Amino acid sequence: MIKARRHPAKQIFYCFGCGEGGNVFKFMMKIENLTFQEAVAKLAEKCGVCLPEKEMSRAEKERLARLERLYKINDVTARYYQKVLLETNAGKPYLEYLLKRGLSREIIEKFTLGAAPESWDNLTGFLRKKGIKDEEMLDLGLASRSKDGRRVFDRFRGRAMFPIRDERGRVIAFGGRLNDPEAKAQKYMNSTETPLFHKGRVLYGLDMAKNAMRSEDAALLVEGYMDVIALHQAGFDSAVASLGTSLTEEQARIIARHTDRIVISYDADGAGQAAAQRAIDILKKCDLQVKVLRIPGA
Repeated sequence: MIKARRHPAKQIFYCFGCGEGGNVFKFMMKIENLTFQEAVAKLAEKCGVCLPEKEMSRAEKERLARLERLYKINDVTARYYQKVLLETNAGKPYLEYLLKRGLSREIIEKFTLGAAPESWDNLTGFLRKKGIKDEEMLDLGLASRSKDGRRVFDRFRGRAMFPIRDERGRVIAFGGRLNDPEAKAQKYMNSTETPLFHKGRVLYGLDMAKNAMRSEDAALLVEGYMDVIALHQAGFDSAVASLGTSLTEEQARIIARHTDRIVISYDADGAGQAAAQRAIDILKKCDLQVKVLRIPGA
């Protein structure tokens, strides 16, 4: 946390904890982990100031417009999955599963959890009615194409759904957990790599955890979606996960932007302990202070 003294006459601040100082732009950059451009835009919006738009080429404008549309499609999809979970008979088995796992309805709504019933065209049919093209669904990993190329169908079926958000809270991908323990398919499945989503560059729950990571000057690193959500429900708001994969150096650098202390709480089995050791080696390369949480009898 930045404990700073403001000097209104000079329009500067000074932090007695870390020695940082500067103007309002630097303060916003530090306290909210923004770039200079993002800090200027946020302050301008707050003060009602219109900033001149940067001249962009036609190709740049088209690229940004396409990305914005993809973000909106993901947001519509997340809301649809949650509506299925909370308001339909098809979603009841998935809601019962999440409640049995100890999650409250409040935390389910906070993390926008949802359900993808066992259907080939549940989502694709809904999105088509919204004017969303099959190619866009394919680009976002929401749909798959049949081997003969003639049919596009839902990629996530029979799964509880976990929207994955970037640091700004935008939905960039999805994770799905099978509801049928007897099914032969993999238990957890993430979206494919897309223009919005690169698994090794994302930490699940970071949008919810970043403020706590800074205020507590510590992060709690766990393995999966359910771990993060359960910890947030219990009041441990600095919990994040590396999406069930080995921690990457880029994920470690993201953590280092918010804190220099981290506690690892992976599964206590052999695989979890091996993953923890690999994570320690990577985190130390980023000069992070690392501890491993041991829970006796767990």
